[in-house]
Amino acid sequence: MSAAPSEITAAVRFSDLLEQALHVWERREMDDGVFALALPLKGLDPLLQLADLDDADPFRFLWDGAPGLSLAAAGRCHHLELSGPRRFELAQRFSDITLGRILDGTPDAPAQARSRILLAFSFFEQSGEIQPRGSMPSVQAVLPRWQLSRHGRHGWLRLHGIAQQTGDVRSLTESLWLMAERLRSWRSWPGQGSATVSGRIIPGDWERRYTTALERGLELVNGGELHKLVLAVRQSVSLTSPLDPLLLLKRLRHQQSGSCRFLWQRNKQDSFFGASPERLLSLRNGQLRCDALAGTAGRNDHATSLLNSEKDRREHELVVQAITGHLSARGLQPRRPRSPQLARHGQLIHLHTPITTPAPGQSPLALAGVLHPTPAVAGLPRREAMNWLRSLEPFERDGYAAPIGWIDSAGDAELRVAIRCGHARGNQLDLTAGAGLVRGSVAERELQEVGLKLTVMADQLDLISGGR
Repeated sequence: MSAAPSEITAAVRFSDLLEQALHVWERREMDDGVFALALPLKGLDPLLQLADLDDADPFRFLWDGAPGLSLAAAGRCHHLELSGPRRFELAQRFSDITLGRILDGTPDAPAQARSRILLAFSFFEQSGEIQPRGSMPSVQAVLPRWQLSRHGRHGWLRLHGIAQQTGDVRSLTESLWLMAERLRSWRSWPGQGSATVSGRIIPGDWERRYTTALERGLELVNGGELHKLVLAVRQSVSLTSPLDPLLLLKRLRHQQSGSCRFLWQRNKQDSFFGASPERLLSLRNGQLRCDALAGTAGRNDHATSLLNSEKDRREHELVVQAITGHLSARGLQPRRPRSPQLARHGQLIHLHTPITTPAPGQSPLALAGVLHPTPAVAGLPRREAMNWLRSLEPFERDGYAAPIGWIDSAGDAELRVAIRCGHARGNQLDLTAGAGLVRGSVAERELQEVGLKLTVMADQLDLISGGR
């Protein structure tokens, strides 16, 4: 595959960039801190060029909402990892303080090029005690060193670095310019490894284990102890070679075009990635949007059967009412369509209701803390459902169904619910999916739904079932 090379906008010269950076530095009000500088580029693709954002720090991030915002990031300038309570509050405080102390040498850059804090939460709020090896922290927040963004045809490269003196500003400006030249010379797909990702399904008979939990879950909802419970299942794959998640995400861009592809790569041995169709929240210029996404059918099924399903409509309405209730409790006035729409994502169809409200002065992560987890991924009542998930699911959810996304220097934010995902650790890939149980759910249909959701990722692999 090939593409036209990126180009540095002709109006920008290195001398102009350096002069502007030094001018901003000389007018600073603090002695040192994080200095940021951005440069416009065009003809780039953050998904394809993430591999070119070399940095000594192994952290990598991708947010691919193309044709909307696409963002690649590499390295860490500042970061936060913690477990325990108040994680949304502390992550918001870290974001506010870190973004507020940035000295921006390109203050006129557009919204897509703003400095961003990247965020990944675990589903459960971990205690402050020692966590299982390899588990995700309760929250990870990163100000990246490199940030490559595109919206439409417009692209920007941003660099964050520590500056204590004028020489540091010159060095950062040179680094930004050299990286832009490197990206400008890109002509072909830089991903490494074979285009085929193969592996063997690790024997474990997930259907049998899931059926046991499913039977108990159905007892809980049919008996009235819970209104809803979303039980998840995990399928493990032994990979024959190290996984390059960008290869899978590139395919998912075409197969899951309505979703947002994401990657949170702590290092080359630990990659969490997926294609989420579900927006927990987006905040733009004080306007809040949330998605209620619940009720699922295969694409080959009749769409009208999903709209006319009393069970699916009731399950969906539980999610809508929970979200609107949480927002109303914060003094907001959420608006929603009278009836759900159909949202098509690859081989799946979902019931979807967008919920919107003006939200001036609202902290995005405070809102996220109120909304997470929605009944679409946990259940109702929330506390009781969470306790049952801990009991019935024989694995840690880690990042599955948890918020992932970003918040920028203007206070805008977007968080997705990390579903349709995989987590690769070394040569093992774990795929996770869930289905919502309500009164009237049928075990065979829930098993079929979970299987369909697992195939979103499994279909990207060349798998051998049960072999050794």
